Amino acid sequence: MTSRRDPVVELRGISKRFGPEVAVDAVSLAVQPGEFVTLLGPSGCGKTTTLRCIAGLERPDAGEIRIGGELVASAPRGLHLNPEARNIGMVFQSYAVWPHMTVFDNVAYGLRVRRLGRARVAERTRRALDLVGLGPLAGRYATRLSGGQRQRVALARALAYEPRVILFDEPLSNLDAKLREQMRIELVRLQKETGITSIYVTHDQTEALVMSDRVVVMDRGVIQQVGDPRTIYAQPANAFVASFLGVANLLPGRLLGRTGGLCDLEVAVGDGRPPLRLRTAGGDGVLPDQRVVLTVRPEDLALSRHRPGAGALNVIEGEVVDTVYLGSFLDCRVRVGPHEMDVQIDHDEELAPGQTVFLSFEPEHALCLTR
Repeated sequence: MTSRRDPVVELRGISKRFGPEVAVDAVSLAVQPGEFVTLLGPSGCGKTTTLRCIAGLERPDAGEIRIGGELVASAPRGLHLNPEARNIGMVFQSYAVWPHMTVFDNVAYGLRVRRLGRARVAERTRRALDLVGLGPLAGRYATRLSGGQRQRVALARALAYEPRVILFDEPLSNLDAKLREQMRIELVRLQKETGITSIYVTHDQTEALVMSDRVVVMDRGVIQQVGDPRTIYAQPANAFVASFLGVANLLPGRLLGRTGGLCDLEVAVGDGRPPLRLRTAGGDGVLPDQRVVLTVRPEDLALSRHRPGAGALNVIEGEVVDTVYLGSFLDCRVRVGPHEMDVQIDHDEELAPGQTVFLSFEPEHALCLTR
């Protein structure tokens, strides 16, 4: 029996190969009771394979998995429990809602297969439908449901099992933008209301930031960083995390040294121009003369038509490429030698392509990262 200190799901050195390809490489992770943890990354990064290993749909080639303190997979011991023996709920991109059944029967089906008594099936089914707001539609056939309602049926079916953990594999990707936004809010509400531990897979950065207690960023089968959304966004561990999560300006450079706890960087801009000397935060573990990447978010850049005063730090001269209307702001692309940088500006700014502008930022708003 688990305590509040014991993880509900624990991965220890999980690896999975498909022929010569390493899909998951020595992944370790502990998910605590009641947490909403998102596996985030591009296609082919290993997030779905990791989820399928937890579910029992894939057999790891190395490592062990525990759910609720119980060992459910162990490559060294040759142990592998089937999905139905792991007491988990699963919600997939494909809702797998049977059109010839009513909403009630879709949710109740799995409970009946498990040979629960009629009264318990009815009780669990109605409770799950009420949780997702589908109680009044229990008698409606699935063919008469919207996409969002079908997704709720799939969620109710997973909740009805009263599982130890629910696994979500990109469950909102088939919905339109507005409905996706509504379902994100609804899923978070339900997860907090039920307190059920959840592991969610997505490539959508907004989804991960909005929904998660912690985000696990993956690339090429390896965990790159684990942290709460604010930390992952504001303090990325490396250039990959910075570039994948949100929009980030990345400038390759070289660490010259440190001044007062800040990093002094040199960034080459070519065209016979002297390299930029810029100062940033970060740089933990980086040595002088090491190749690094400077990252700064578009919202942390200031743009001016005139060169700032002589004492200003981190001034970058560039040329406007274009501006794009993005609703609440204009996105302005500025060419700096071989690089392009994005900066967010107000609607009343009128900038023409080819115009010279000056970008600047506070050292604390940029980071020196390893490549």
